[in-house]
Amino acid sequence: MKQKKSELPRKPRVPRHASPQSHEVRIIGGQWKRTKLAVADRPGLRPTPDRVRETLFNWLGQDLSGWRCIDAFAGTGALGFEAASRGAKEVTLVEQDSALVAQLKRVQTQLQASATQIVRGDGIAALKQLDPASMDVVFVDPPFDSVLFEAAVQAAGRAVAQDGFVYLEAPTLWTDAQLESAGLKLHRHLKAGAVHAHLLTRLG
Repeated sequence: MKQKKSELPRKPRVPRHASPQSHEVRIIGGQWKRTKLAVADRPGLRPTPDRVRETLFNWLGQDLSGWRCIDAFAGTGALGFEAASRGAKEVTLVEQDSALVAQLKRVQTQLQASATQIVRGDGIAALKQLDPASMDVVFVDPPFDSVLFEAAVQAAGRAVAQDGFVYLEAPTLWTDAQLESAGLKLHRHLKAGAVHAHLLTRLG
């Protein structure tokens, strides 16, 4: 007698998180548009969603030629490499995790991204070492469960040029009252899922 399909023994389902996964992030615009970059599977790593990055670079403008940028918590490098793809003349990507630094360097080689500099180190310390008002864009995207936001925003406010921008990605909305001590104010805001994306400018 033929066994019914519903009665056949089922193969055990393997949980998706049982083995390390590799992910991809896509560059949205510029000379490397549509290029997919491998992303290491690391605890707490949360690449900026494509939709959020697309909105951010619409806010900044498609052409970043001549801009100086720093991605202070680089992670996947999605923000920094996106800026370089759009013509930024100098992009520093700072990351503490040695495995992520190695991956960033592989991407840098893959893209032949001569305008980028990969630095292993602390993002807040790197911001504090910059000359005041020297950056056109400061990307601030610390781990959401960290206590780094206040110090990072303060350091970013010091580093950004008078007509520059700070991009802040956080789990909560930051108000002008919270930003005032850093000399910053809210220019644009987007909420996408758990992500609050802020584009900040200097006061005055």
